[in-house]
Amino acid sequence: MIHAAKLPSDLSPGMLHVKPGANGEVAADPHRSGWRYLSFRSCGLGEGEHLELDSAERESAIVTISGGGVEIAFEDGPSLDLAGRSSVFDGLPWSAYIPAGTPARIIGRPLPGRRAVIGIAQAPLSGRAGVETEAVLVRPADIELEIRGAGNCTRQVNPIMPPGFPADRLLVSETFTPSGNWSGWPPHKHDIDDPPREAVLEETYFFQFQRPEAWGIQRVYGRDGARESANDLLVPVRHGDLVIVDRGYHPFIAAPGYDAYYLNALAGDRRTLANSEDPDLAWTRSLWPALGPDPRLPLVRP
Repeated sequence: MIHAAKLPSDLSPGMLHVKPGANGEVAADPHRSGWRYLSFRSCGLGEGEHLELDSAERESAIVTISGGGVEIAFEDGPSLDLAGRSSVFDGLPWSAYIPAGTPARIIGRPLPGRRAVIGIAQAPLSGRAGVETEAVLVRPADIELEIRGAGNCTRQVNPIMPPGFPADRLLVSETFTPSGNWSGWPPHKHDIDDPPREAVLEETYFFQFQRPEAWGIQRVYGRDGARESANDLLVPVRHGDLVIVDRGYHPFIAAPGYDAYYLNALAGDRRTLANSEDPDLAWTRSLWPALGPDPRLPLVRP
């Protein structure tokens, strides 16, 4: 089934900004987010600690964030070893796709004295053909990084499970925004089904920074008057925060002096990243040829 639009949202701005709990983890699911499909959580595992992956009816994407790696053990067949990275700024991701109905245990294999932090995105199946039925390991060497934008709108995008990946609903990537730069610019949205211009996609942003005092600014807004300007989401996001993009345009800016990272998890009815830009601001693309890309990028290389 192809839905014409996202579900109506009545979440307050405070509900869209999920801050880490006492254990440093964040989580959101369709009930929490007010949408149909996407769940996301972060989790830290010490050596030998484990969690059972709830995958009976949902496909899963696991991405290593910091502190080392994890082992993914299955009831049948060999384990997958995700070597991981010390932090997102120290290397490209190790990731895995776990098909729905594949029982799996995620076991911490962190660096000495650390906890292995991972992000887990999940979504139910649509019944789409061509979906992988075996677990897939995505290595750093499999990532073809992209430099998008120009000038102070330049950012690095690492597609992990792009539209061509044999998942069902899940689309996963990570974005590096150099200090002082904007990403998601011109602001775009993916709220309605209007192919090929736009598709309905639910999305979360999971943030990381190198320094504990660092922050950036996330905005989520609309042009239709449904959310008054006084209630637009405009918040400082910090290390470990999660933002639920319920609807509307959603640009981000990194504070000067602090490079920023966010992990994008998306899910929808169509396997595409089609979106439409804010018509008031789309013209700013015309400035890019004279600016050229930011020479600081890529921030993280293979």
